[in-house]
Amino acid sequence: MLDATTSPRRVEDAESLLKRLDWHVVKRLDGILQGDYRSLFLGHGFDLAEVREYQPEDDVRYMDWNVTARMDTPYVRQYVEDREISAWLLLDLSPSIDFGTAKESKRDLVIDFAAVLARLLTRHGNRVGAMLFSNEVDEVLQPRGGQLQTLRIVHQLVRPDRKQAQAGSTDLAAILDRAAQTLRRRSLVFIVSDFLSAQDR
Repeated sequence: MLDATTSPRRVEDAESLLKRLDWHVVKRLDGILQGDYRSLFLGHGFDLAEVREYQPEDDVRYMDWNVTARMDTPYVRQYVEDREISAWLLLDLSPSIDFGTAKESKRDLVIDFAAVLARLLTRHGNRVGAMLFSNEVDEVLQPRGGQLQTLRIVHQLVRPDRKQAQAGSTDLAAILDRAAQTLRRRSLVFIVSDFLSAQDR
């Protein structure tokens, strides 16, 4: 097992790590992810897309009463869907993720994955939060947008003064319960863990 302080990747600070991943990963995805928000989606939002005749499965809360009165037929409003995503990264920092090879540990992969995902999401205006856990929830970073939030998450993962978790099994069920209490709105949740838990689930 590797000690977190002896891993060759641990010497990078948050900014240099993000620059490295930007160059090696994010730049290569530029052509693939081009236009991923360009399509017009209809759903819940604030921008009116159109007014159309009422269908039996439509929600009556979107009834346009002014148009209905003029046309003498029920009409409903359709809105452009709000495409902003709130994402949460649940990141396992328990002692079991310090296992790895001479070149990198599972902790290095957790850091790289979290950095790339946060960077990809925040560059499109989405908000990303993080919950760092080991035997229990150690820290919660509320969702925010921008590159500064990505740097904030990466800094919390690589900072040298981070307290090492004591040996013991992670109670993933309790962690997920805490996450469910913390999430205040519909969110996309990524669990990054080796899934070695107390209940083995």
